[in-house]
Order: sequence, then C-alpha cells, then structure tokens
Amino acid sequence: MSSVRVIGGGRAGCSIHNALVAAGWSSAGVLGREDSWAGAAHGVDLLVLATPDEVLAEVAAAVVPVDGTVVAHLSGANGLDVLVDHQARGLVHPLVTLPNPEIGAGRLRGAWFAVAGEPPAINLIWQVVADLRGQAVVVAAKNRAVYHATAVVASNHLVALMGQVERLAEMTGVPMEAYLDLAAGALDDVRSMGSVAALTGPAARGDERTIATHLDALPATERVTYSALAAEARRLIRESGT
Repeated sequence: MSSVRVIGGGRAGCSIHNALVAAGWSSAGVLGREDSWAGAAHGVDLLVLATPDEVLAEVAAAVVPVDGTVVAHLSGANGLDVLVDHQARGLVHPLVTLPNPEIGAGRLRGAWFAVAGEPPAINLIWQVVADLRGQAVVVAAKNRAVYHATAVVASNHLVALMGQVERLAEMTGVPMEAYLDLAAGALDDVRSMGSVAALTGPAARGDERTIATHLDALPATERVTYSALAAEARRLIRESGT
C-alpha cells in the first residue's frame, strides 16, 4: 500500500488526499500553514504540495529531501524546476474544478491529469493516475503556460461568462435554469461535432442587424463582453472556411 502526505489543507489538497485514501492509499495526514514542513517527506512514498503557485518554490525548499520519497505538486502553471532540491520529483495537475473537498474527491476519480517527472518518480505519478482511474497526458515544458491558460479559459472564463448570463437572465424574468440547459446542450454539441459545427446564432449566420439590436438593448456594462465574443464567433467561422 502506497502512502501519501499533503502540504496544503485547501480544496485541492484535501480533494487529492481524500481521493487517494478512497482509492486505497495510506494517509500520513494533511499539513497546514501552522505546521512544520521540514520533515514532511519522511515516512511516505509521496508528498504532495498543494499550495498557491506563488509560494510553491518556498514550500518545496522548506522540506528536507528524503531519498525514495517522491515530491510532487498540483500546479498547472509550474514545472519541475520549483522542486529543484528534490531528486524524485513530479507534477500531477488535475484537469477538473475542485469547488470543495467532497465534490473534488469524487471528480478526481476518472479525471484527466497533466503529468511530468523523471524515473523513478514518474512511475509513482502514473500509479496515482491509475489508482484514480484517470487519464494522463504529458505536457511538454514549453507548452505548459499555454496548457494552463487553456484550462483557465475552459473553466474560469466559462464561469465568468455564465455570470453574465445570470445577470442578464435577471432582466428577462426567464429562469437561469433554462439558460443552463441551453449552455449544456451547446457543450454537448461541441463534444460530439466540434466547435465549428456546433456554432449557431446571428454571428454564425452573418446576421449583423440582430447583433446590433442586441448591443442596443444591452446595458453598457455588458456590451464589451458580448462584442468580443461575437467577434470570436465570426473568427471561428472565418478561419474554418465555412
């Protein structure tokens, strides 16, 4: 049975801890800000650093390296260089949203993970993904920033966009649930047929009069986002050659 300890008691740290324990790993606990991190790598197969990106290198440097213990982080934006003091190092970035430890632990099972590491550390990283019944992709160091930016667009920016939908829905009197069903259908279409074929609406049709009518009706604070995304819809159609 493999053992794990986590530094970082937030949503990500507790989610990965709980998911691995549920998958049969032995827990050596979760350390928070008030704990000493120096000996965190002792007595475990895997030490996971689940801290904010800006302090990741600092936390890694505070941990005394231990031969045979793999030290890995969950950051999508950072590479292995932030773990420079540790010989056995890796990263495993879950490509899912983790709103709280309970939901997060469930979502990690079967999730996609971006991974990196060198032997023998990578072998334990592969085991993490396998035990969580996940799917792993290796992202080259040169592509990591774009990879993480893409993840932000696919999740954080999508949520921000639905925040605009929520604001506008309040103006119409139509339940937000109706728009959520519409959005879910659009995402299903992208999954099944790709973004170009899934795109409908005035920009896809070249109906500029309707777009102008929308902009006139929208509050001034909502027009910039609408205009920018209408431009992106035109670009999608134009670059597809359809």
